[in-house]
Amino acid sequence: MEIYQSGRSSTMTNNSTTLYEYYYDFDDVEHSCDDPMDFSTISAAFFIVIFIISITGNSLLLFVLVRRGNLKNATNLFILNLTCSNLVFAVNLPFWAVELLHHWVFGDLGCKLLSAADFVGFYSSVILLTAVTVDHFITVVLNKWPSKLVRVRCAAGFCATAWIISIVASLHIAIKMKETTNEDGELICGTDDPDAKLIYLLQMSLLFFLPLVIIIFCYCAILKTVLQFSNRKKNRTVVMVLCIVAAFFICWGPYTMFSLFLTFHVPDNCYVWESWHIASNICLILALSHCCVNPLFYMLSQNMRRHLLHFLHCDNVRNMERATSSSDVTSQASLVMVDLESK
Repeated sequence: MEIYQSGRSSTMTNNSTTLYEYYYDFDDVEHSCDDPMDFSTISAAFFIVIFIISITGNSLLLFVLVRRGNLKNATNLFILNLTCSNLVFAVNLPFWAVELLHHWVFGDLGCKLLSAADFVGFYSSVILLTAVTVDHFITVVLNKWPSKLVRVRCAAGFCATAWIISIVASLHIAIKMKETTNEDGELICGTDDPDAKLIYLLQMSLLFFLPLVIIIFCYCAILKTVLQFSNRKKNRTVVMVLCIVAAFFICWGPYTMFSLFLTFHVPDNCYVWESWHIASNICLILALSHCCVNPLFYMLSQNMRRHLLHFLHCDNVRNMERATSSSDVTSQASLVMVDLESK
């Protein structure tokens, strides 16, 4: 989710102007080096694979939550909104894959809209993960919710606030994004506005690192409290949410740190420049893979698995197995009764 080149990618595609050259003035370094490894085809293939897995998994999860999930449960409400956030982010991937393989063909309005959707998906995920962590902190550590209804209403308020903040934070950068041409005359989606750099740093500080600090603090307190009790149901929920939160920061952390580091430091030789080029592409693919791993963690919930099996009509097999095992137990009990009567 890079801001200054294509809204997505810092990769070097089709000999076009790169993020590094376009924004950070790497001209002297790049033009004195050999052509770096071309990741455009590899990255585009990963984009499509991630898109297919994410859309399939998150759509199934969304359907299960809407049809079978208890949306009067605060955790399910957060999961529903996180699923929507992943879908908003994932639907953009085919468009960026096309740009990687060719050039920007979706016009100026498409550039603004897709860039906005990128940041809405990213920022809403961070804020929602922070909100669900704070919710569990209040529930487990403070035990302050006066009632289940109040907790659900607060969760709904948190979710609405997350979307509003994400949209507002994305608008300013999206407006500055535009269809333009690079030095090779190819169309790209990007911006050369110097104010965008400052806005990006400010937003990443407030909407990535601050939530990270809050989440670490809350989960240290939550884990300390949970280890003192043996409520398996509550422990399972805490573990599921912890996995979801950890997956987000493990996937997005390296790419975010790498992008911010490039803001302050320019490579001064070809070896470092090419190494960073490879690292940035690997970190990018890792970051984007986040939107297709969340459904796997949601399946840690026994209720979610049961509802998904019901939706996929796998519950017939499960019922047959239960009936078979039940009949076996009944027949064994009958044999015992017959044996006792004969005695």
